[in-house]
Amino acid sequence: MNGAESLVRTLLASGIDTCFANPGTSEMHFVAALDKVAGMRCVLGLAETVVTGCADGYARMTGRPAATLLHCGPGLANGIANVHNARRANVPMLNIVGDHATHHRQYDTPLTSDVEGLARAVSHWVHTTESSARVGADGAAAAQAALSPPGQIATLILPADTAWSDGGVVGERLSVPARTAVAPDTLRSIAQVLRSGERALMVLSGPALLEAGITAAHRIAQLTGTHLRAPTQLPRIVRGRGRPAVDRIPYAVDRALKLFSDFRHVILVGAKTPASFFAYPGKPSLLAAPDAITHVLARPEQDVVGALEWLADELGAPRDTRIPIQQAPQLVRGAFDPVAFASTLGALLPENCIVAEDAVTSGRELLSPTFGAAPHDWLQITGGAIGHGFPCATGAAIACPDRKVVCLQADGAGMYTVQSLWTQAREKLDVINVVFANRVYKILHGELLNVGAQPGPASNELFDLARPEIDWVALAGSLGVEARRVEDLEGFADVFKAAAARRGPFLIEFRI
Repeated sequence: MNGAESLVRTLLASGIDTCFANPGTSEMHFVAALDKVAGMRCVLGLAETVVTGCADGYARMTGRPAATLLHCGPGLANGIANVHNARRANVPMLNIVGDHATHHRQYDTPLTSDVEGLARAVSHWVHTTESSARVGADGAAAAQAALSPPGQIATLILPADTAWSDGGVVGERLSVPARTAVAPDTLRSIAQVLRSGERALMVLSGPALLEAGITAAHRIAQLTGTHLRAPTQLPRIVRGRGRPAVDRIPYAVDRALKLFSDFRHVILVGAKTPASFFAYPGKPSLLAAPDAITHVLARPEQDVVGALEWLADELGAPRDTRIPIQQAPQLVRGAFDPVAFASTLGALLPENCIVAEDAVTSGRELLSPTFGAAPHDWLQITGGAIGHGFPCATGAAIACPDRKVVCLQADGAGMYTVQSLWTQAREKLDVINVVFANRVYKILHGELLNVGAQPGPASNELFDLARPEIDWVALAGSLGVEARRVEDLEGFADVFKAAAARRGPFLIEFRI
């Protein structure tokens, strides 16, 4: 058994049975091992950033890492943007990066690069295996690292000779550390803050936004009047009828500052200290009021749900707290408007669907009008590296083949990872892709104004996507995905309903 085969067997023994791949010469022995070892589902992506984005969406829905297979340093570099997004979402991922044979590195041939240096920029764990006998053990250690709370990025670099040489040994599955409990003193301190009657805002992230966590947080909020918010960028949140309506912290810094100005206490539950996405002249970076006190109930790697449930019980919050009934979203007619679109989308979302959102400016108002939609999960770009929606939706559809996936994708951002549509067609994935075709990098136009500058001929040239216009219907068709163009909300509703009633990938270009 060579090193590559031992690695595939080790991954399967460690519970990793899906591999998103864009391999090259250095990875051919791993590819060959896939023919020898049954059980690993391999999904081809036509660009490495698609591969890593798929692994992110897969992990968000399963809680388990997929493997990625990337070609040398440039392949990893091409995939780094969506590894960055995954890292910000605290999801597990195991990257396998092929490299030159150990004896060949000295000759500095074209693909030679500092793979470890590239990997360290976005990974929690990085290791280069040095012999075929160590490949299995190193793979098991990589899987253990990826699964360690709260979810980590592990990158294993596999020189070609360690893959092709005999002497491979299957690594034993390693135990994964459990989430650590929050200290009793911390829990009692937060309980005292909430009993004080002073206004408090609780920022929820990670498991706090899933079913058990958000339910416990709602119990606390109903009893104490604590205000609940999620980060501006959501890794995953359960939403819709029968679930607490938790909104995001606004992206616009002035709106965010106004929100936080009302609160004396900010309590972090698996979340980072709230800060503005960017720095702006004359405006603070931190969003909490200067005299507010920030508390940490649970760090991301701790037992976030256990801490919330203990706190709810300690405060005496009823277990059968009623979830307020949200107004059902309604279909709206006319031209695109962010709020009108959100209401229409909310009225159309299929039961138990998954929404992957990288809508950028078109998506700013999506959450509030969809609180009363059918129950669903919402995934969002978390690291600011645009081009996340298409591959995230693709990976989520691989993870949950029995659930409809809805991808909300800005057109400029979508061009970063348009190759995802080909993978959706190849794998016959049940995804409705909605592209907001405003033919401009609208967010950059807004950011230019935010820093106090005024648009001019040169800056407008850098934002314009209309010369030539991108034909999303033709583009999707060339990648194997049926598509339609719509120009108003009535047309969108009709096409979306038809797409929701069938299986397989579909794209709607909404010209706005």
